[in-house]
Amino acid sequence: MSKLKIKKNDMVLVIAGNSKDRKSNGKYPAPHKVLKVLVDEQRAIVEGVNMVSKSTKPSAKNPQGGIVKQEAPIHISNLSLVDPKTGEPTRIAVKRTDDGKKVRIAKKSGEEIK
Repeated sequence: MSKLKIKKNDMVLVIAGNSKDRKSNGKYPAPHKVLKVLVDEQRAIVEGVNMVSKSTKPSAKNPQGGIVKQEAPIHISNLSLVDPKTGEPTRIAVKRTDDGKKVRIAKKSGEEIK
């Protein structure tokens, strides 16, 4: 199993699947925030992406019950990290700094990803 390069709170674009972000006028759409990464399944839950309807029974939290919309996991391969400098999708490189820490770097701009 390979190490995942997408982490919680990263900004990503969906590049494949039913929830694919489409280009409009040559610009990329607004990126989405990663809420949770499921490492063992190589999937991530992304805000506003891959929405599914789920039936819920009445409970203290939701006394009415009914149908609730929520995000379902999407495979990591269908996501692309957004370059912090340009706002375009980019690949990721991992490099070591002088003090030995590993940092993620955007391939397009060379910018460090926080």
